[in-house]
Amino acid sequence: MASAHPISFWGGVDPGTGRIIDPHHDLFGQNVSGKILAFPFGKGSSTGSLIMLELARINKAPAAIVNVRTEPILATGPIVSKHFYGKQIPIVTIDEASFDLMETGKLALVNATEGYIILED
Repeated sequence: MASAHPISFWGGVDPGTGRIIDPHHDLFGQNVSGKILAFPFGKGSSTGSLIMLELARINKAPAAIVNVRTEPILATGPIVSKHFYGKQIPIVTIDEASFDLMETGKLALVNATEGYIILED
């Protein structure tokens, strides 16, 4: 699931369902649960990490996050979810040219340990 637009988890993603609820976002109405979510960077307040933590708690979090720039606030939710719930949400930061290859519906393998993504044709 890919977007060229930043995402605010606070007010932009429903913490009970994982559905994107920002009516101005191009992914409006789609659900991030269990999907690789690619967006250039996060936006919004520090409470966005709490939304990510809640999504992890109820098993509605993305399978992985791919960014061009990952802010510490965005990374906090996945870090805390690993500590509290033992649930990992890998985050990979890639360059803009690689990010531009991301497409909704394309199968991908994310290796956050080594920092790469393989896109299937």
